[in-house]
Amino acid sequence: MLRTARLAGAAVSAALLLPAASAAGAVHTVAPGETLSGIAVANRIPLGTLAAANGLSVSTHVIAGARLVVPGVAAAAPGAPAVGTAPAGTGGGGPLQVALGDTLSGIAARTGVSIARLAAANGLAPDAHVIAGARLTIPAGAGAGTTSSAVRAQSGAPAPSGGGSLLVRFGDTLSGIAARNGVSMPRLAAANGLDPARPLLAGITLRLPASGGAGASAAPAATTSAAPAPIGAYKVRPGDTLSGLAARSRVPMDQMAFMNGLDPRKPLLAGTIVKLPTGSPVVATTPAPQRTIVPAAPPAPAPGRLTASQIGSIAAQHGVPGSLAAAIAWQESGFNNGMLSSANARGIMQVMPGTWEWVQANLAQTRLNPDSPADNVHAGSLYLAQLLRDTNGDPALAAAAYYQGLSSVRRIGMLPETQRYVANVMALRSRFGG
Repeated sequence: MLRTARLAGAAVSAALLLPAASAAGAVHTVAPGETLSGIAVANRIPLGTLAAANGLSVSTHVIAGARLVVPGVAAAAPGAPAVGTAPAGTGGGGPLQVALGDTLSGIAARTGVSIARLAAANGLAPDAHVIAGARLTIPAGAGAGTTSSAVRAQSGAPAPSGGGSLLVRFGDTLSGIAARNGVSMPRLAAANGLDPARPLLAGITLRLPASGGAGASAAPAATTSAAPAPIGAYKVRPGDTLSGLAARSRVPMDQMAFMNGLDPRKPLLAGTIVKLPTGSPVVATTPAPQRTIVPAAPPAPAPGRLTASQIGSIAAQHGVPGSLAAAIAWQESGFNNGMLSSANARGIMQVMPGTWEWVQANLAQTRLNPDSPADNVHAGSLYLAQLLRDTNGDPALAAAAYYQGLSSVRRIGMLPETQRYVANVMALRSRFGG
């Protein structure tokens, strides 16, 4: 940690001495949360090239406010728009630099262009996760008269379908919004693809069925999507065996047993919830049994809650930004230690049994109590700290690895549901002081 801090300080000292513009390229001011690798990806240049241009190591942790020369990128002309401030309704098109927290849909809404056109103009998928510092081309013809659904949601204007839309504010619940707008909670949940049992995130846009108008719900400007379903969830069917599931998932049986806290020598009971590796080809051919069996392994989904400040304080002890840990905890469980996911993850930080045992054996300095909400956060924070080290301090990549698995992210990239998860976490960080 001290070596990293010294490198970071040296990087800032060197970067702050850069001139305001350089013939070798543009000068980029590091935004909070940015990393050297993220800036390189955003500007489509090799990490080594960016590091060498600034006299840095590729593993240097850059700090917000540092100024870096980006080789091969033309410097911005005087009077050019500031980062992330492309004016809405500019009909002539033009460049825009993505700001921290921006999304493709949000930029499309601000500039009055469809997400599909904006994505196509930049060679991106419509659900792509844009990175702070990336430069986007705004298609010509983005007119001031175009009003996107996102803009209507922010203003509270009725949707063309005759229903309405609103942005969820802090403290709102699905049942409360349904009651205020005269619709049933199951219908409201179904209209938005939500699980009624999961926490409702402040900032998401809800569509109201035609029978209800837009409720009076002030909301944060940032928008997120509902939490994606856990990756790899599977309920054991009659006839399934651990060795058979492992073989079809192309992983060793011992690895699957360890991940889920199972004894490979015992029979696998129908109804047992297990986590399969991300990208597993296993497809269920029979209905899942009604009964649910939770493997007897730590951590325990025990009752209890912590506050955001308590979670942040625990995370800080392990070198993890409190806002990042709190955002992940809220996204995962709504701070509820009794939460058990359909993929067998448990507690406030939704820790898998295998992850718990690995953290206890390799990272924890003391014995962790599997029933304790605080120790669940300790385990999740220790694991998150390791992921931050493994990703050179990139919070978005660490969050993706926390959800999908680092080896999977490195092998196949972020899956669409992982991109949604990361976007939610990054948006939630501002709510928790990050």
